[in-house]
Amino acid sequence: MDRNLALNLVRVTEAAALSSASYLGRGDKIAADQAAVDGMRKMFETLNIDGSVVIGEGEMDEAPMLYIGEEIGKALEGSIKVDIAVDPLDGTTAVAKGLPNAIAVVAMAPRGCLLHAPDMYMDKIAVGPKARGSIDIDAPVEENLKAVAKALKKDISDLTVTIIDRPRHDELIDKIRKAGARIKLFSDGDVAAAIATCFDHSGVDILMGIGGAPEGVIGAAALKCMGGEFQGRLYPYNDEERERCKKMGLEDPNKVLTMEDLAKGNEIFFSATGISDGELLKGVVYHENNTAKTYSMVTRAETGTIRFVEAIHKLDKKPEYAK
Repeated sequence: MDRNLALNLVRVTEAAALSSASYLGRGDKIAADQAAVDGMRKMFETLNIDGSVVIGEGEMDEAPMLYIGEEIGKALEGSIKVDIAVDPLDGTTAVAKGLPNAIAVVAMAPRGCLLHAPDMYMDKIAVGPKARGSIDIDAPVEENLKAVAKALKKDISDLTVTIIDRPRHDELIDKIRKAGARIKLFSDGDVAAAIATCFDHSGVDILMGIGGAPEGVIGAAALKCMGGEFQGRLYPYNDEERERCKKMGLEDPNKVLTMEDLAKGNEIFFSATGISDGELLKGVVYHENNTAKTYSMVTRAETGTIRFVEAIHKLDKKPEYAK
């Protein structure tokens, strides 16, 4: 795929971030999410792609825009056919409460290369490039921690495991503590937490726990681009969810999903823009004269290059982002 698509993806996540950032701390996560969706979709309409949303805001009857199966892009004659996975606002509660680590994210790959994951939970484990090849989602917690510590040349007591703060993880947290590792809980934003394992400055070594399956696909695409490793297993809670897996072509919900299952091949692009300040990216900052600054990253699997993009936007010329 044309490498210039990477910069266009940055424009897409910038649009989502600028649209939703004005809702920071206003207590309305629904409005913040809708603003991000609207901004992202408007920018997608300017791209010369024949895109199909495989990870989105829900099914057609659940979401008016960026729903699973929606066709997006200009789709001109000769336009490249691509799968699109979006989370216009990864961290809705974080934005509503004015908390850190909310980002807008997009992953893109040739048609058929991103898993069409059902909207349910997924058990996950992820590490950055230095620990790639050292994890096994089927192994006991302590074994994974020992293997990652060895790969990173650390003691287990120096490892930091990041986990979403939910009651379902009480047993997992107890096992990690008994093994002697450190724990960093986060309240919202699965994708940002997975990406954090790839950057030393985040202080995070490994992601564990159960989060959203759609976010798992996006996180796997990001880590594929950055050289990390992601493994997942769908976590259906009832017979209805198990049946939904089968309808979507996932005959064995217990199958371990590798990065190649979730994001196939090397023609994968990933972009993220900060909405609220985080360890990965700064959030949108408003300046004088109706300007705003955004902080983004973009990467693609073929080269592994990670670019950080800072942009100053003159909002008078972009009235759609007016607060």
